Amino acid sequence: MLYGKITGWGKCLPPAILTNDAISTIVDTNDEWITSRTGISERRVSHVSTAALATAAAQNALDCAGISGSDIDLVLLATCTPSTLVANTASLVQKNIGATGAAACDVNAACSGFLYALQNATAQIQAGMIKKAVVIGAERMTWYVNWARRDSAVLFGDGAGAVVLEATEEATGLMATKTGCDSTDRDILHITNFGSDINKYQAPVGPSDILFEGREIFKRAVKGMSDACDDVLNQADLPLADIDVLIPHQANLRIIQAIAQRLSVDDDKIMVNINKYGNTSAATVPIALCEAVENGLIQPNANIMSAAFGAGLTWAASYIKWGERVEPINPPSAQLPHSDLTALELLEDAIKGCANQN
Repeated sequence: MLYGKITGWGKCLPPAILTNDAISTIVDTNDEWITSRTGISERRVSHVSTAALATAAAQNALDCAGISGSDIDLVLLATCTPSTLVANTASLVQKNIGATGAAACDVNAACSGFLYALQNATAQIQAGMIKKAVVIGAERMTWYVNWARRDSAVLFGDGAGAVVLEATEEATGLMATKTGCDSTDRDILHITNFGSDINKYQAPVGPSDILFEGREIFKRAVKGMSDACDDVLNQADLPLADIDVLIPHQANLRIIQAIAQRLSVDDDKIMVNINKYGNTSAATVPIALCEAVENGLIQPNANIMSAAFGAGLTWAASYIKWGERVEPINPPSAQLPHSDLTALELLEDAIKGCANQN
């Protein structure tokens, strides 16, 4: 039987940091209000496109795996903030990393997107269709934010993470997974002013609004991710006590704590970095995965559980068996173009535009 072993991992975080104090100069809020409700202290604002973030993360994952883009058969990009819809953004990433001839596809399952894409790539490896894939989660969520609305302005950030999968007979990689969608109440989390349902000739399309019912999403996220984890553990016939690391979607610290309590997972087994990056949607899981390896939370042969919940309402959980290697074969080489602009300077036009429209 074939498996999709994770042989490379990489991330890309833009350098401009938007602190809670900086946000308080835009909307009526403060650091205590934000951290007590979300666990977020700061987030990143990108000066480059989603494609550029994805390219850097993918290249760093390739470096880690010790292979080149020309070895890749499939590029899957999980994103809900594509640089372009037609052509898909994955095709530009494919071009940038030199994965000539590889299949390239965008996957949009919002915050669950990376785990959806990981399932897809692993299934293709197991079916013998491909041998090597790069799976990326990349988002420029600050592009959607209405900077006149406090509820969403404090939550989101930009970034990217990626993994390389390689076919192997070793029982590693994605071992069990459960994905799904509860579309009955999909409207409790959605983005306005975007998509072909809009009559773009009737009125100017203004700032997007990220609209959500926080309390309802909290309940559904905790239940959806916890139930999916239980399903995956049953699939794998794996006791919860054997899980070494929990990597949840980084949407809200309270949600992470509630899931950990429901699953009875100790704090020292949970990867949390929402304080540094906020919610980067499909990028949260791969970024957290990379940092879990970097800080030693993931050890050789670790059993990893990951879960996510997103707009749609999509949900996913995955059991990943890590391999022996926790050190990169080559150091990361990808760097973003230099920028001296602060986060507020990068957002200046967007902030003014949102203020004028509200």
